Amino acid sequence: MSTIEHEKLTMAQALNRALRDAMLADDSVLMFGEDVGALGGVFRVTDGLNERFGDTRCFDTPLAESGIVGMAVGMAMNGMRPVVEMQFDAFGYPAFEQIVSHVAKMRNRTRGRVHLPMVIRVPFGGGIGGVEHHCDSSEAYYAHTPGLHVVTPATPSDAYTLLRAAIASDDPVVFMEPKKLYWSKEEVALGTDGPGIGTAVVRREGTDATLIAYGPSVPVALEAAEVAAQEGRSLQVVDLRSIVPFDDETVAAAVRSTGRAVVVAESAGFASVSSEIVARVTQRCFHSLAAPIGRVTGFDIPYPPPKLEHFQLPSVDRVLDAVDDLQWEDQ
Repeated sequence: MSTIEHEKLTMAQALNRALRDAMLADDSVLMFGEDVGALGGVFRVTDGLNERFGDTRCFDTPLAESGIVGMAVGMAMNGMRPVVEMQFDAFGYPAFEQIVSHVAKMRNRTRGRVHLPMVIRVPFGGGIGGVEHHCDSSEAYYAHTPGLHVVTPATPSDAYTLLRAAIASDDPVVFMEPKKLYWSKEEVALGTDGPGIGTAVVRREGTDATLIAYGPSVPVALEAAEVAAQEGRSLQVVDLRSIVPFDDETVAAAVRSTGRAVVVAESAGFASVSSEIVARVTQRCFHSLAAPIGRVTGFDIPYPPPKLEHFQLPSVDRVLDAVDDLQWEDQ
């Protein structure tokens, strides 16, 4: 009977452990990107991997994101399981042609004969006082591209298990890492058991309304639910974990149980993942809804300067205001 190791870790440390354990378990797993070698990455997610596994398993690349992803495609086609890092969210845009035209399409293009077991790690979102190109919420671009799995952890435990699952997947996974949660900390079970890709979880039970969130917005939703409870309102919180595949069953069941819902997401609202969530939930839960589904998102503007980002990001007050707007007259 195996013993699962438990340790209190930050999300960055949990990601580091997931990479280390995957590389120990499988010689075909390797990690590369900008400054991920001796430096250990700008957020220290790859700290110590170069020293432990050497220059052939964890190494730096030139500042050329298209080349990084293109090289990973070639490696994956030849039996390796590459994990690459886009140093910041918007740095991934130069690699977008490789991702959309080749990473996402290879299995379909070859009628299933060639698959690409690779992971593209993307530190994303705001909340760290960064400037444009360093705080984008780029998940909708990847979610809109058939052929990619898109996941985002909200806890250190999920960071570990989801990254292990992503590396083990035979299909390409875009792994969105909320930068502002890199330093969040909790007790982590260092095992591969747990909800896999495509599975949402209910983080908090509630009876009056459901908050649907993912990645960096999950702690905001949980804090809003806590404040609401002090005011006598019971809010349920669903953490999507996986944007693609989308767990319709868990989300729809949660919304049907309360009859009201608000989607919380950092990204701009227009043509976004939050738009898709509202459409899917409305279609599946229409006859259970007591009010139109609300949304709290970033504004439809380029990411603002650091001193103004608190206006852009979903806040507890904005979430509670959206809940107040859910037509409570019949209560």
